[in-house]
Amino acid sequence: MTGDKTSADRFNGRGGDKDKDERPGRGGMRRGGAGGKRRPKFCYYCVEKAERVDYKDVEKLRKYVSERGKIVPRRISGSCAKHQRQLTEAIKRARFMALLPFSLD
Repeated sequence: MTGDKTSADRFNGRGGDKDKDERPGRGGMRRGGAGGKRRPKFCYYCVEKAERVDYKDVEKLRKYVSERGKIVPRRISGSCAKHQRQLTEAIKRARFMALLPFSLD
């Protein structure tokens, strides 16, 4: 009975017919290019030595909101953890005060 697959194994994703190397989307180059040079990410607010992130400064906050209206994560925006938390709070306040939209069409 070696090599036989039970129904539980088929539905749990165990014992598939493909090897790990043959699965699509695995291995190879990562997203974002062919290993070229990336621009260094830095926290805008640390460079400017800003104490707080102001929810009324809508133009700066728009850089940290995607085209769909979602808050851009820290790994993409390059913000430090402290300022990312402040950015999230400021974006939510600006949305509540109707300075920023909750979602875009």
